[in-house]
Amino acid sequence: MEFLTLDVAQKLVNLAVEKGTKEFGRPICVSVCDANGDLIAFGRGIGSPLRSIKISQQKAYTAVRMGVPTDAFLARIQRDNIEICYFCDPLFTAIPGGNPLKNKDGKMIGGVGVSALAASEDQVITEYIADLISSGKL
Repeated sequence: MEFLTLDVAQKLVNLAVEKGTKEFGRPICVSVCDANGDLIAFGRGIGSPLRSIKISQQKAYTAVRMGVPTDAFLARIQRDNIEICYFCDPLFTAIPGGNPLKNKDGKMIGGVGVSALAASEDQVITEYIADLISSGKL
């Protein structure tokens, strides 16, 4: 896969929502963006927190722009003792729950962000989605 289509992005949203419901029993917000960090598809489970809309979008954006999962970005900020504002992008977040989406060849094709659960649970869902793409299962 060279890039994410709307159809694939919507499938990813649906799969993430399904996993969140089955494994964690709570509604989530899911954002899928393209390789530039621009939103392609979004889904919000009924009852998920309103704040999770923007958070999921920023997690996906950050994962693409930094090229790493947001939990790794958080670890870097903590390890290097630097402020997130040093990156000069007010849309960045270091909350776990964002993952870059890379195809089988390792090319960045987009990002996914999940919000509404514990950050570690959000991260589990995005890792699942990223694996679907990198393994070529979708």
